[in-house]
Amino acid sequence: MCVTRQSLGTSRRVGTIIAVEIKSFIGKSPVKDLENAIGQYSLYLTLLSRLNPERTLYLAIVEEVYSTFFSEEIVQVALEDGGIKLIVVDPVKEVITKWIN
Repeated sequence: MCVTRQSLGTSRRVGTIIAVEIKSFIGKSPVKDLENAIGQYSLYLTLLSRLNPERTLYLAIVEEVYSTFFSEEIVQVALEDGGIKLIVVDPVKEVITKWIN
């Protein structure tokens, strides 16, 4: 599992087909990274709803980003209002630690 590059992958989760947008949040501004991630997520969600409506879209981030930046209230509000689903990964162990719908 590569979590340091940006990509859109597909996988299955207990009988559900998913698409995953992986974001690293390594830019100079985490807010700018969030703006870009939300914009891309929204675009992919729109495209998937027309081309592959059976897929569920998730945004994947590493645990460190989740426990620091994503714990801030403004980020939580943006995620909730945008209906963004998250996958949190541990890049060292190469495992998913959280699924957040």
